[in-house]
Amino acid sequence: MRTLSISLLLLVACNGGGDPGDTDASTGDSTTSTATADASTSTTATTDSVGTSGDEPVTDTAAPTTSTATSTTGPVDPSTTSTGTTDDSTTGEPIEPPGIHYVGRHDDSDPSAIRMSWSGVGAVVRFDGTDLHVSLDDNGRWFTVVVDGAVQPPLNTQPGAQTYPLATGLAPGEHTVELYRRTEGSFGVTTVLGFDLTGELLSPPPVTRRIQVIGDSISCGYGNEGVSPCSFSAETENHYLTYGAVAARAVGAELHTVAWSGKGMVNNYGDDVFEPMPQIYDRTIAGDGGTAWDHARWQPDVVVINLGTNDFSTDKDPAENVFVPAYVAFLTHLREVYPDAFILPVAPLLWGDEATMVAGYLQSAVDQRHQAGDMEVAFADINAQANGWGCDGHPSVATHEAMGQNLVTALGEHLGW
Repeated sequence: MRTLSISLLLLVACNGGGDPGDTDASTGDSTTSTATADASTSTTATTDSVGTSGDEPVTDTAAPTTSTATSTTGPVDPSTTSTGTTDDSTTGEPIEPPGIHYVGRHDDSDPSAIRMSWSGVGAVVRFDGTDLHVSLDDNGRWFTVVVDGAVQPPLNTQPGAQTYPLATGLAPGEHTVELYRRTEGSFGVTTVLGFDLTGELLSPPPVTRRIQVIGDSISCGYGNEGVSPCSFSAETENHYLTYGAVAARAVGAELHTVAWSGKGMVNNYGDDVFEPMPQIYDRTIAGDGGTAWDHARWQPDVVVINLGTNDFSTDKDPAENVFVPAYVAFLTHLREVYPDAFILPVAPLLWGDEATMVAGYLQSAVDQRHQAGDMEVAFADINAQANGWGCDGHPSVATHEAMGQNLVTALGEHLGW
């Protein structure tokens, strides 16, 4: 075994607004850090390591490794080419070269930093060895760590460059470690400076199914680990336990979440109309409108849209002739960027006559897409009876679990999963 130091930057920034009852709607300031890694020439006993994110093929770059006990790579493109890969006989998916698998939208235009933002972004590392550490400069404060499928105690981080153990003292052999940000971007930026492992980096697990969830604070996991009455805090938000993440794990899919607290289709929470979700949806970085995401890099099998709670959160609800055309336009855009995906609008969290009315609006939007010849769109209601409440009127972890199971049922009905 040898120690492999992967010097990479992962920058995570996301901004949050507020949903019904939200009291924390601050915006995190974004800062950028850079790192420089050694790039010595290797002649013997070397292993080039590259990043991989499960994206569609794009060109990789990787600094060569040294032949000493500590091997260092420079910042790399997290995507990978298919050149030199072989098919997995079980899944039919291409076997990627050894590397870090990044989950979520990311900006790799700067060769010295990989920037990511939306809820649930993270990395998956598969290796043959015993120990794995990550170096972070983080304001996000909380991460979920999963080692060989077992969720570990949450990782609490602090600003400033520090190294944190993700897995230590493991039995020699193959292991998979996952790291996902639990909090949303109002808490600030996460910068991953690198991973250090004792052992050999392996090819990441293949991705065979892909789900995208588009939503608001409910999809972020706002306050889901709190017990009402409580106010929102970093400690109470856990994206890993949202309905989308629960469903994705149940069907063996990778999840990309594009969610921002307080956002709606037309109106945001509190009658705010500044940049509703359709206006920020195409961003690579949630709080940065300067870089558009290349949708070709990651094509979902299904897109779940959970928007509308904030649109109808006050007395100034959008009229049907405003809300439905906006929803149809968004569905049309999603079809343009995801020609093969199934699109599943779901009922937002509302009550009584309003819930029935908005469900009718969504069905009308779906019907219009059918009339346009797009039959791969359907409406579903995945809401569940409340089993306790989290902070500020948001679903609890138990309610998210039930919603996740309802989503699994809907996925089975429409995709056969």
